[in-house]
Amino acid sequence: METKTKSRIIVFVFALLVWFALTDIKNYQEVLIGIAISLLITFLAGHFLITTEKSQHPVKRVIHFLFYILKFFWEMIKANLEVAYLVIHPMLPIKPGIVKIKTKLTKDSAITVLSNSITLTPGTLTIDINEQKKELYIHWINVKTQDIDEATEEIGNRFEKTLTEVFE
Repeated sequence: METKTKSRIIVFVFALLVWFALTDIKNYQEVLIGIAISLLITFLAGHFLITTEKSQHPVKRVIHFLFYILKFFWEMIKANLEVAYLVIHPMLPIKPGIVKIKTKLTKDSAITVLSNSITLTPGTLTIDINEQKKELYIHWINVKTQDIDEATEEIGNRFEKTLTEVFE
């Protein structure tokens, strides 16, 4: 099966499942509207989800994605506790700044998920992405290092290893 066709099928099924989850279906018209909207979404953006064939088995990638979700929540809990400590500390010992980190991810979708994961983790915010050099500029509430490699290890590598298994 062609890659675009696979992508569109997955987008259609996912959109339809989201429609069913968000709608209190009481009659067949709501089902038909959900199918119509899912088809419209599939027509407009269905080819963006899967762009290349993956070398790993899909089940293995799904397992890595579930592991990524768990890791993301764990990192979010740790970051929330750290930011809470910084806020309630009487001296407010913060050292905000912008740091640059490097990524080994090559796919746009993987870099997008990485930058969103960094932004959703309290205390960090992705400001810019240099696509050519594969660099992300991050505002960090408490800069621990200005060294690119150390900042990459502290911020980006928390998610990057798992995202490589999912997207690359």
